[in-house]
Amino acid sequence: MMSEYRKAVKRGEQECRNALSHGRYPYVTALEDFMEESRYTAEQHIGIKEIPLSMIAGTKTAGRQKAFSCGFMPILKEGSEFSAKWSQLYDIQEAEGFRDPIKVYEYLQRFYVQEGNKRVSVLKYLGATGIYADITRLLPRKSDDKEHEIYEEFLTFYEVAPIYGIYFSETGGYKKLAELLGKDLEEPWEEDLVRDVRQSYEEFEAIFMELGGGKLAMTAGDALLIYLEIYDFHTLTEGAAGEIRKNIQAMWKELLVENREDKIALVETPTEESKGNVFKDIIKMTQTPLYTAKNPLQIAFVYDRSVADSRWVYAHELGRNNLDACFDGAVSTMKYEACDTEEKAEAAFDDAVEKGAQMIFTVFPSQMNETLKAAVKYPKVKFLNCSVNLSSNAVRTYYGRMHEAKFIMGALAASASENHRIGYVADYPIYGTLAGINAFAIGAALVDPGAKIYLAWSTKADGDWQRELRDRKVDVLSGPDIIKPHDVSRAYGIYKLNAEGNIDNLAAPVINWGRYYELIVQTVLNGAWDSAQVAEKNQAINYWYGMSAGVIDVILSDRISYYSAKLANVLKKLVVDDSIQIFGGELHSQTEMIKPADSEGLTGEEIVNMDWLNDNVVGEIPSMDELVVQVQEVVSVSGVKRS
Repeated sequence: MMSEYRKAVKRGEQECRNALSHGRYPYVTALEDFMEESRYTAEQHIGIKEIPLSMIAGTKTAGRQKAFSCGFMPILKEGSEFSAKWSQLYDIQEAEGFRDPIKVYEYLQRFYVQEGNKRVSVLKYLGATGIYADITRLLPRKSDDKEHEIYEEFLTFYEVAPIYGIYFSETGGYKKLAELLGKDLEEPWEEDLVRDVRQSYEEFEAIFMELGGGKLAMTAGDALLIYLEIYDFHTLTEGAAGEIRKNIQAMWKELLVENREDKIALVETPTEESKGNVFKDIIKMTQTPLYTAKNPLQIAFVYDRSVADSRWVYAHELGRNNLDACFDGAVSTMKYEACDTEEKAEAAFDDAVEKGAQMIFTVFPSQMNETLKAAVKYPKVKFLNCSVNLSSNAVRTYYGRMHEAKFIMGALAASASENHRIGYVADYPIYGTLAGINAFAIGAALVDPGAKIYLAWSTKADGDWQRELRDRKVDVLSGPDIIKPHDVSRAYGIYKLNAEGNIDNLAAPVINWGRYYELIVQTVLNGAWDSAQVAEKNQAINYWYGMSAGVIDVILSDRISYYSAKLANVLKKLVVDDSIQIFGGELHSQTEMIKPADSEGLTGEEIVNMDWLNDNVVGEIPSMDELVVQVQEVVSVSGVKRS
């Protein structure tokens, strides 16, 4: 139909004008313009598959290149042989649809048409989403750039789930998608699942783009991963378009946070509202308090383990008990233990909200996804998760600057060691852990430049850290930071093995979670939770308090010399007064110089994101498959990405 051709030409001419005004090439791309034999290693015939029209990037040869706009609309004038054939194809499509597949070449998940350019143009004009194509893949040469690495991951994904069109902006996306769907990238997926994923993704992508996804610096695939962390896959396969749209809108702020380069605001100093201010306190005495003993702030703590079985949970439980004793009854808490499955966690969140909880804490990074789901479900409740470097709009995070205490402990350990050998027992290779190891190593080297820190991991599946360090002839160790309830072992903090093989405790780090929770809760009691300008718009908030806030300390044993005690107190004062930069000046990893001598100290973000070990550390960061299964879940959420 020639009238439709004229309309299509008008669209094509407009696309060309828009492209030129923005400095872009106005016509379809030709594969032969940039493809040389040196850029690919082989051709692989894939066969006939349905492909998304949105993935067709151009034509294979330059012969018809200037017959189409960059959006594949026709631009040749009416009356040409081209216009007549285009119109005939339009009539065929309207009457019975195209039967024969087009022929395309695929390169880096983009298609270039060898036969069927006009059919593609007609379907794009009609707003179709897919077309059948006989595909020949050009396999690119190996490359270290990110685009090629992502494509290599796509090829692995395609072997088990032959789906085109799902893109990710970072590596690891296809593996994460498989995990979220309960699958892997080794065994072929069921045909029904492949069909459901393909169809669901097309609908998700369409709604995502309608809501403004094209303005974000992320792909629809990136957004899908966030969606599946919050909502079950069946909401895509069984839910109506309106429900999916509502879900995406509810999680939109999470997308906006992920869209930022600086996703997380590290809040390193408590605000005046949380520390308390005499002048403001006087004013507030004349005002009606937000919460009282008759109308307390209800707070729930949801633990993934029991208090009796976990050092970490026990420490937070002490903090919860402290809250109950503070604020003259204006705060009331409740706890849920051993919520170690998604079902138990969801039930705990639901029960807590039903009982009036206005604020909910979870204390392990592995609980972040469950916490985020609950936060999106209950947007009026304040949710916090004890972790660092995890970005979320709906869930604030909090963690201690433990590297400050570790720095002092490293110096104390070096003062007690007689053979320059110090053991360090680490648990989870997650964000924040490496900063503690490196600060400890630097503190030790300041006292003893010849000190070596022998790193062992207590969470390795086949590891025996005690034997490992014993074989290294280590007699001064940094063990677990926290005492396990009812555990008679004294192997915690900094300790020395004496001649009889007994333990002499020297020092231990302390996280005062009671003080930490006071500081956070105070912002709610004072009405400053939302008013404190601690982050920019669409930026996640991560409280990251340390010794200056009174939440971190080092306690000393009477077994250390008074000289060592003096050293510890001097270093404490320097840290509290911000008069020393632990990671300032020249820094060396095991393999390279990190900072030259005249450098300023590392930023908070650089400290949190450390993925290297100091040059006097003997050991390495374990891989995921070296860890016990229970630990892998935590590391998959908050694990250090090794460079």
